[in-house]
Amino acid sequence: MSKKALIAVGGNSLIRAGERGTIDEQFHNANETAKAIVKMLKLGWHVVVTHGNGPQAGAALIRSERGSSEVYTHTLDMCVATTQSEIGYILDRALRKQLCDAGLDYDVITIPTMVAVDPEDAAFKKPTKPIGPFYTKDVADQKMKTLGWNIIEDASRGYRRVVPSPEPIKVLQLNTILKVIDLGLVVIALGGGGIPVIDHGDGIITGSEAVIDKDRSSALLANNLDVDLFIISTDADQVYLNYKKPNQIGLRNISIEELEKHQADGQFPAGSMGPKVESVIKFIKNGGKHAIITSYEYLDDALEEKAGTHIKG
Repeated sequence: MSKKALIAVGGNSLIRAGERGTIDEQFHNANETAKAIVKMLKLGWHVVVTHGNGPQAGAALIRSERGSSEVYTHTLDMCVATTQSEIGYILDRALRKQLCDAGLDYDVITIPTMVAVDPEDAAFKKPTKPIGPFYTKDVADQKMKTLGWNIIEDASRGYRRVVPSPEPIKVLQLNTILKVIDLGLVVIALGGGGIPVIDHGDGIITGSEAVIDKDRSSALLANNLDVDLFIISTDADQVYLNYKKPNQIGLRNISIEELEKHQADGQFPAGSMGPKVESVIKFIKNGGKHAIITSYEYLDDALEEKAGTHIKG
């Protein structure tokens, strides 16, 4: 397989709008995503899968806080570590089922992945990354008062907790991922943007109270792997200007210069499409060939450039 792709699956792709996020719902949605990935394998792509964990990490934090009187609590980095395994397990099962149905013989492996961040990153002073479920304003106000959370309105869908989201510096398991790709396995890695850690050198690593944006770290990994195609799978079929307004306009093929102009005009909110746009811009500027932003339902058409938003180097 000469073509290599990295597809970043959003945590909200596994928990769709209006769903409670039950395990059954996540398995169902994972199977739909897996069908699209398996079709890529049939077309000759070698696929690396990364994924978000916003809703799942938020749920893990809630469990930790509510159970704190009876069991040990989890820091943010531990929540990312546990959800890497949880979501990796869900995606692994879904991929194996769809591979079997398609008559393809591939092994699937999930690689727990740490990503180094800078402890002096300005993000630690200004939390911006939404995690967990959406709340009404009344519930959000109560949680800010009782739990001390930082909460913002997220893309007109409600209110969500926000936590620090520093820039990814280095994928610590990069060499492992490269070796496994060479073995011909379908790789699931970099879950939730990677476990945020501080690399002090000499093998000394400590966890960091943060969540790394999965699109930013996926762009870093995509460049490190020199993939031919970087796909961000989200809940929108493409990038829109004036999103969810009467005058919204879909973007099919767009240059980096045009995308940066719309970004400067404030078209892409920080809590939703902003990091995705920033990530594909960075990917292309760092030598990437082709990036697509779309939803898994449109992935087939997007590969033929009939859907999705396409950015090329």
